[in-house]
Amino acid sequence: MPIEGDEEVKRTNEIGMAIPLLDAIDIQDKDITADALLTQRKLADYLCLDRKAHYHFTVKGNQLGLFQDIQLYFQDRQEPDFIACDPPDHGRIETRKIWTTTELNDYLDFPHVGQAFVIERESIEKKSGEYSHDIAYGITSRTPQQADAQRVLSINRGHWTIENSCHYILDWNFDEDRSRIRTGYGPENISRLRRFAIGAIKSKGVRSVAQKMRELTCNVRLVFDYLRMTKNSCVLARL
Repeated sequence: MPIEGDEEVKRTNEIGMAIPLLDAIDIQDKDITADALLTQRKLADYLCLDRKAHYHFTVKGNQLGLFQDIQLYFQDRQEPDFIACDPPDHGRIETRKIWTTTELNDYLDFPHVGQAFVIERESIEKKSGEYSHDIAYGITSRTPQQADAQRVLSINRGHWTIENSCHYILDWNFDEDRSRIRTGYGPENISRLRRFAIGAIKSKGVRSVAQKMRELTCNVRLVFDYLRMTKNSCVLARL
């Protein structure tokens, strides 16, 4: 049975973990994507003001006023700003449509909004004919001059591509599906730490995450060099 205040504690822990982890990497002018739980004003200020980066946030019911404002605006949407149709290479036909607007920038109760958007996804399984349809709302600090509708859609898709591919790497390298950490916030917190570790390794452009993890495991000092967390970090650690 949920304890009163659990969601607030969970949200606080998420923000508390996200900012220190981002402190360790160069994110200037990068797009930082996040799911709805991290769609928070504090994180937006940190990214845009402190780190000169950009956010790409999903908006759901945990930011109810923000969600309802965007949903209402796009309720009577006309022709989409961009349509992406995927070839049926993986046994399904997918179509994504995106609508964007800057008309809500000064109205929404959220800092640094460059544009709001809604993405509609339709998918048909070729063999079964099963049809699925979902709609996602979001905001980004990038203006249309910095990111048109096609790029906003691409950033959004990139977020879920990373999420999906990361699960395979997590299971292969950490055997996460058989993890015995099962109580409280332990499973979620350790999963996010593992995802950060994988993201930090992949950001260096390595060919094999597993091989690099083995190298770093055998040399603790190399971990700090790799993340450039010491003043005299070895230049070779980035290779």
